[in-house]
Amino acid sequence: MSDSYASLADVLDRLGELTGRPGRLPEALDVAGLSYRTGIPVCVVVDLLSGCRAGETCLAQRVRQRLDFIRESRRRPDGKRYSLDELARIAGTSRQWLSEWRKSGMPSLEHADRLRRFFGLPAGFFTADEPEALHEALQPVLQSLEAEADPLLRLRESGLIRLAARAPQMNARQLATLADLAEMIIASERAGDTGRA
Repeated sequence: MSDSYASLADVLDRLGELTGRPGRLPEALDVAGLSYRTGIPVCVVVDLLSGCRAGETCLAQRVRQRLDFIRESRRRPDGKRYSLDELARIAGTSRQWLSEWRKSGMPSLEHADRLRRFFGLPAGFFTADEPEALHEALQPVLQSLEAEADPLLRLRESGLIRLAARAPQMNARQLATLADLAEMIIASERAGDTGRA
């Protein structure tokens, strides 16, 4: 588990640099959103973002807690809570099995994966320890903040800047392909900006 804390600490340090709030990340990040994506209670997310350690939980306890979290936080299209019968149907099993899972904390991988996929949850949602789950949930946040801090980062990583520097040696067809690629990137960014607005 110490490896997951070390990885999380590296991400938190970098996020502290990018937000200008080292040690105060709960003020800068969407704590409720991180909790929703990871199944980790908000208070634990705040502790982890502040550099504290989470209380030790065994695998069975984590699995049980995250199943209950799904029941509390995910809603049907009509806004109502999913019943145990509905969750059992989604998992492809019986209500009795689901009730046993809630008691023992040990699901079959197939049934847990069906629930995970239905709700669009990340791989390892039920089993990842708290620092590992938060580390994964913070990756898109980190990438977004790094892109804002250095807009050319994606271009450098993709090699497009190096490719553009070779433009004088390119023929007309190669230049047209390069221009099409740049237009695709620009259009994708515009669509992303419109979706966030």
